[in-house]
Amino acid sequence: MTTATAGGAAAPGTPPSATSRKGKGALGTRPWAAACFLLPALVLLGALVVYPIGYTVWRSLYGALGDDFVGLDNFREMFSDDGTLTALKNNLIWVVVAPAVSTALGLIYAVLTERVRWGTAFKLIVFMPMAISMLAAGIIFRLVYEQDPDRGVANAVWVGVHDTFAEASAYPGAHPLPTADLAESGGGSFTTRTAVRPGDAAMLPLVGVKAGTIPEDAPDAKAAETAAGKITGTVWLDFVKGGGGRPNVIDPGEKALSGITIEAVKGGTVVATAEAGEDGRYALPAGKAEGAHLRLPASNFQEQYNGVDWLGPSLVTPAIIGSYVWMWAGFAMVLIAAGLAGVPRELLEAARVDGATEWQVFRKVTVPLLAPVLAVVLVTLMINVLKIFDLVYIIAPGATQHDANVLALELYLRSFGTSADQGVGSAIAVLLLLLVVPVMIVNVRRIRREGRR
Repeated sequence: MTTATAGGAAAPGTPPSATSRKGKGALGTRPWAAACFLLPALVLLGALVVYPIGYTVWRSLYGALGDDFVGLDNFREMFSDDGTLTALKNNLIWVVVAPAVSTALGLIYAVLTERVRWGTAFKLIVFMPMAISMLAAGIIFRLVYEQDPDRGVANAVWVGVHDTFAEASAYPGAHPLPTADLAESGGGSFTTRTAVRPGDAAMLPLVGVKAGTIPEDAPDAKAAETAAGKITGTVWLDFVKGGGGRPNVIDPGEKALSGITIEAVKGGTVVATAEAGEDGRYALPAGKAEGAHLRLPASNFQEQYNGVDWLGPSLVTPAIIGSYVWMWAGFAMVLIAAGLAGVPRELLEAARVDGATEWQVFRKVTVPLLAPVLAVVLVTLMINVLKIFDLVYIIAPGATQHDANVLALELYLRSFGTSADQGVGSAIAVLLLLLVVPVMIVNVRRIRREGRR
C-alpha cells in the first residue's frame, strides 16, 4: 500500500473526500453558500409564518384595543361563549366526517374506474370541481340548496321523487265560508253539518284557492240537477273575480273545482265516494249515501310538498359537508389512483388464484397495500377541514350561520365583525393552531418513516 509523499500529497489509497471536500457539506457545497441560497426563503418564512404566529400569541394576551394586558381572560371568554363552543363541535364533526367520506369515495372511484373503458373520462369529471374556487362552489351550492323547488336543484329532485309516490293535493289551502254548511272536522278535512237526502242537491262552495291554481280557461261551475236514486251536488269556487256575487250561490263566472274527492260518511265509516267532474258536479248512489254526511278529505287541501330545508338548523352542516365532499373526492381519487398504479398485480392475481373473492382481494390486499397513500390523503384533508371557512360563510344563510359555525368563521366574525374583539379573535387563532399542530406532527413523522424505508 502506498504512503503519502514527502510533499504531503495524498496517497493513492486515501479517499478523495478527505482532501477535496474539506470544509464542504454532504453535497459538496460550502455552508455559507448554502446559507446564502436559503436566506431569502428563511426571510419569507419568518415574515409570513413565524412572525404572524408569534404576534397572534402575543395579541391573544391583550384586550380588544391591544393596550391592556389581560392574560388568559380571552381564552376564558372564548370557552364560555356559545358561538365558540358550537364552532368547536362543528369542527369536530368536520374532522371526523368530511375526510373519511372523501377518502372512502376516492378509494371507491379509483378502484372501480380501473375496470371500465371510460375510466379516464370519469376521473376527469370527478376531478373537475377541484378547478373551481371555494367561493364559486359556495355560490353554486347555495343555489342547489334553495328551498324553492323551482330554483333549488336538490329540492326539485326531492319533490319530484316524492310526488311520484304521493299525489299532490288538488287545491292547497282551500276552505269553506263560515256561513256554508261545511265545517272543519279535524285533520284538515271538512264535513257537512246536515245529512243528505235523495232528491236534494248538496252544494259545496269553497274559497281560499290560491291564484294560478285554476286555469283561466277552466269551465264555469254548473248547478247539479236532481236525479232519482242519486245524491247530486256541485263543488265550486264561490268567488267572482273583481268582487260581487252571492255567497253559497253559483254566480256567472264562478269556476268549478274539478277533481275534488267527496266522501259519504256514516258513523265514521266511508260508505261511498265520488269525484267532481270538469263542471264541478258529482253524484253519489242514494242507496249507500242516504242519511250520510258529506266530507271533503284533507287530501284535497294539503299544502304542496316543498322539499327539505337543507339549510335549516338541523341539516345545514351536513349539507355544507356534502358540497366539500363534491369538491375534494376527486382530489382523493387522483392520489389513490396513483398509489393503486404502483400496487404489484402479481399479488392481486395470486390472491384470486388462491380462491379469494373480489371483496376479499379489495379488503385484505388492495387496502393494506394502499394504507400509506390513504394516510396521506386522510391527514391532508384533516388539516384542510380544520381551516374551512369559505363554504360555511357563503352557503349558510344568516338565520342558520350560528348553527353551521366553525372556528375559522368564528375567528373572522370575532376579529372583524360588528363587535370586533381582536384579543378573543387571536385566542381563537391560537386554539386553531394548537388543533392543527398535532395533525402536522403525525404527518411529519409518517414522512420520516417512509423516508427510512
